[in-house]
Amino acid sequence: MELTRRDFLKASGAGAGGVFLLGSLKPVKTEARTHISLPLKKKIGEKTTICPYDGTGCGFIVAAENGKVVNIEGDPDHPINQGAACIKGQTLRQLSADNPWRLKKVLYRRPGGADWEEKTWDWAIDEIAKRIKKTRDSAFVEKNSRGVTVNRTEAIAHLGGSALDDQECYLLTKMNRALGMLYIEHHARL
Repeated sequence: MELTRRDFLKASGAGAGGVFLLGSLKPVKTEARTHISLPLKKKIGEKTTICPYDGTGCGFIVAAENGKVVNIEGDPDHPINQGAACIKGQTLRQLSADNPWRLKKVLYRRPGGADWEEKTWDWAIDEIAKRIKKTRDSAFVEKNSRGVTVNRTEAIAHLGGSALDDQECYLLTKMNRALGMLYIEHHARL
């Protein structure tokens, strides 16, 4: 029988887990004999998922407790990454909605200001739209130096993220092209 390193580690882990499991069993005495009770509930539920970043398809294990994500780590049984994670994959926990460090409100610091102010989402979206329109209009090029119609702006760029799905990326690219943007990039290529 040929034993691979992975099979050896799995068997060793199963053996060590069995030893700890036997140590955690508690005998229950009844009138006639003693029973051993096994803990039937798992405190933390684990599910597998695929990394939403660069499109490689690395596998991860997501652990949840009481409906909240408590841990995300590489899946050692996944054929692509075999438990490893790149620097972007290591930050998957930051994407979860229940991340305690995730910002949940708009913070704005005025130019030259030192303090952050809380603003509403409606204010932020309107402000972003105004600034994009102002920048686009001030730097819009209708014709290049040879007189060819180009209808573009070189003053705005877009950096996409792979946490977006295909449809969102498609719509963002259409919007950016409609605005005349030339510099459209994706973080997985950087």
